[in-house]
Amino acid sequence: MVSKTLIVVLIGLLGMVYQATQLPPPNSINDPPVTSPRIRLSDGRYLAYTERGVPKNQSNYRIVIVHGFGSSKDMNFPATQELIEELGIYFLLYDRAGYGDSDPNPRLSVKRVAFDILEIADQLNLGAKFYLIGVSMGSYPTWSCLKYIPHRLAGAALIAPVVNYQWPSLPYSLIKMDYRRKLVLWSLWISKYAPGLLHWWVTQKWFPSTSVVEKNPVFFSDRDIEILKKTKGFPMLTQDRLQDRGVFNTLRDDFLMGFGDWEFDPMELSNPFPENESSVHIWQGYEDKVVPFQIQRYISGKLGWIKYHEVVDGGHLIVHYNGVCDSVLRALLVSKDCPVHKSSTE
Repeated sequence: MVSKTLIVVLIGLLGMVYQATQLPPPNSINDPPVTSPRIRLSDGRYLAYTERGVPKNQSNYRIVIVHGFGSSKDMNFPATQELIEELGIYFLLYDRAGYGDSDPNPRLSVKRVAFDILEIADQLNLGAKFYLIGVSMGSYPTWSCLKYIPHRLAGAALIAPVVNYQWPSLPYSLIKMDYRRKLVLWSLWISKYAPGLLHWWVTQKWFPSTSVVEKNPVFFSDRDIEILKKTKGFPMLTQDRLQDRGVFNTLRDDFLMGFGDWEFDPMELSNPFPENESSVHIWQGYEDKVVPFQIQRYISGKLGWIKYHEVVDGGHLIVHYNGVCDSVLRALLVSKDCPVHKSSTE
């Protein structure tokens, strides 16, 4: 006969398993007031945005910048003012769904993010075509636009783009030994099936969790770490911010979307710009410890219409390196490379 003690233990374990699948209730603290300009989308959600560069009505080029994981429309894109004025560049940055002052999207999908970009571009009158720059996790909205709205793009650049290991065309021989793949797959499982446990882990105080990411040489190159000493790092990834269920949900949804099942395989895309072979670019750091350069080289090799650029001593944070943003803009807008960077075509 099963003892009462064993029954109590089993009930307790079942309770722990159940709690691991549940998220904590929403915070009772009121959200801060919205101060950013916003547009209202066709489904009723609001997207917040900010504008930089030269005035739109005086611009020669209009560029939408898509921020990465844990970032926002307030991200730093350190192009020089001289180049911005020389070329006449207008920038539109927006908070992706759930980030900053933008509403979350309960029906978030890789396809829908492209139409968020299309709607904000149309409501702010960016014209028949505009350019797109996606940074890190901002790459999956960029791939989505190349798939679903290529007719509205004049060109696109992906800077240190994340790679979804579930893309069918990635050869297993290339990724099977990549420790990052195993980490992503494990993180996907726990994010999907045990979000309560994940929330506890990233907010508990006993063992380091999110705090070990910042300035950790496992994830960042020496140049990256120097950058992090001068920047705010990842403010959304602090334990205090992650206590907020809205912040946690946004990051979790973004991660699940970027590394989950997509509706298409980017490596099966046809050239959306057959008239101009230099319209799409990938910028990758050779010393990137988040995304291996070998995979980016493979993707660019399969998609011959993408021009691949490698920053020889660059890590994952190359967007913050001096001169890189200027090189990205010159390559994208006027097809010129900066000599400090190595291109796959050289």
